[in-house]
Amino acid sequence: MSETTSSAEWISPAEFHRAHGVADWRVTATGPQAVFVAPSLVDAAAIVPAVVDAAARFGVLPDIDVRPEAVVVRIPDRTFQGIPAAAPEFAAAVSAAARELRLTADPSRVQSIGIYVAQHSEADVRPFFAAALGYEDLGDTDAVDPLRCGPQLAFNPITGDAPARGRTHFDVFVPDDQARARVDAAIAAGGRLVDDSNAPAWWTLASPDNHGVDIASWTDTTD
Repeated sequence: MSETTSSAEWISPAEFHRAHGVADWRVTATGPQAVFVAPSLVDAAAIVPAVVDAAARFGVLPDIDVRPEAVVVRIPDRTFQGIPAAAPEFAAAVSAAARELRLTADPSRVQSIGIYVAQHSEADVRPFFAAALGYEDLGDTDAVDPLRCGPQLAFNPITGDAPARGRTHFDVFVPDDQARARVDAAIAAGGRLVDDSNAPAWWTLASPDNHGVDIASWTDTTD
């Protein structure tokens, strides 16, 4: 059994990380995720049967993204309820299979991208974006690609704004141990720090032409 501190149906990122055998994994806004580097597409695909077997044993519904460079395994958050309590056992089983196949975990490559669509306080633009992108509603404020391939969208009103002006920005969710390096790299590449008052939960940056990006790591540490 996993060494989590909760017997509930859902657990927090911190509880997930306290479990045994999950060192390869990190939690982003879309749930726990691991990246296993592979020398070829054949090598990357070799882990798929083990992932499917673990999914069946632990009742977890993962996403598997097989590429020639790596295989990405995610435990997606489909409901905003949290991480399934069985996720640590599933993650540990997948990591064990990866080691047997000599696939190396690279947590520095874990990330998920969200687009924060800031809408005028009297507007509701979610139906438009969902229709245009072929997305589905998630909760009260978000929209998602039904196959979870595209970035998740969040819609929240801003007050005191001009109706003709948008303030949409990117949310980049990275592991807690990678966030500072990602911020430094973005600044070194020409960005500027706008606000670090919420660090290390997230940093707000701006591109050279003033487009907004938040680098966030809070999803990896919440208890």
